[in-house]
Amino acid sequence: MANHVGALPTQRIIWLLAAAAFSSTSAFRVLDPALPQLSHTFDISTGQAASVITWFMFSYGVLQFFYGPIGDRFGKFRTLAFATLACALGNLLVAAAPSFEWVLAGRALSGATAAAIVPLSMAWIGDHVAYEDRQVTLAQFMTGTILGTSAGLVIGGVFTDTLGWRWSFVFLAATYLVVGVWLLQQLKIVPETQSPGRLRIVGPIISVFKLPWARIVLAVVLAEGALVFGGLSFAPAYLQQTLQMSSTQAGLLTGLFGAGALIYVVNARRLVSRFGEVKLTFAGGWVLALCYVCYLLGWHWLLAAVAGLLSGLGYYLLHAVLQTNATQMAPQVRGTAVSLFACFLFLGQALGVAAGGLVVDAVGIVWVLIGAALALPFLGMAFSYALATKRPQA
Repeated sequence: MANHVGALPTQRIIWLLAAAAFSSTSAFRVLDPALPQLSHTFDISTGQAASVITWFMFSYGVLQFFYGPIGDRFGKFRTLAFATLACALGNLLVAAAPSFEWVLAGRALSGATAAAIVPLSMAWIGDHVAYEDRQVTLAQFMTGTILGTSAGLVIGGVFTDTLGWRWSFVFLAATYLVVGVWLLQQLKIVPETQSPGRLRIVGPIISVFKLPWARIVLAVVLAEGALVFGGLSFAPAYLQQTLQMSSTQAGLLTGLFGAGALIYVVNARRLVSRFGEVKLTFAGGWVLALCYVCYLLGWHWLLAAVAGLLSGLGYYLLHAVLQTNATQMAPQVRGTAVSLFACFLFLGQALGVAAGGLVVDAVGIVWVLIGAALALPFLGMAFSYALATKRPQA
């Protein structure tokens, strides 16, 4: 059933999509607090243990090349509903993995299936919400991604210190099953936009890359993913090393990312109307740098708490603007465009964590945090300048 932009969906559907996003993003950083324990369990270095993050993010990113066109052709809501249900399999594989190689395989599978949920939800919102209301609606939807990211850190920390890190994935598998069934029950009543004809993958992707503004947005989100999460993924292990925290404590403090992000969500309409996209992105880079400075000072847990809050606030000051631009950079193939955006974000995260792992094993975690603190202000200023000089495109 086709529908047009501007037909506002019910709040119940937006919160349902937020629930799906919660289940998806809970898996992103669930193993961050468990890196030291993984290192001990499988007799590997911390940098090698971090490959559980890299494999998830890499498969998550690569699969975006397919989910975007599939969502455009067969329906975005339908595709993400079945993908949510399938996510349980990869998480069960991790829970039962007999070796580190099987852990990596399970993480790759869970990343590949979770890849459909957030970008296709964003694209579905882009199909059914007018642009002037879209950033606020996306902020409401982002509540699920924010709480999921923070919950993943806390879930990982608590299970690691109690029943063991494997039980994190039993919990995640159950969550995916419940939310997946819930989504499937809505298929008959949710409005959907489909593109008739045969499935096209290469053509829509090429059409996005032909747009100059799309290339800028994709390049910036690639760098953002590498710099922000290439550092934050090692923050729990850094706190365990420097402040002798448990996995639970480190997960709780870094999980304040979600509280900082919710500060943005609650104030999104006011911030956007008062400051505009240019100033928000400029501020985002500097707030993120300050977050890493607080981690580096690190003489008390209160500084780590402040760092957690600033990480979420700074990230969404920058990322929300990028995300809104992604929904509009190629409206004719919106599912493909938003999925490419997610692809570049998570490939950036995979590259950032992989590079960070090499740095950690060579010279220590502290240098990963220093590098991110120095680079992020320049990224924010560069995108702010690009927005200020942006010209309308067809």
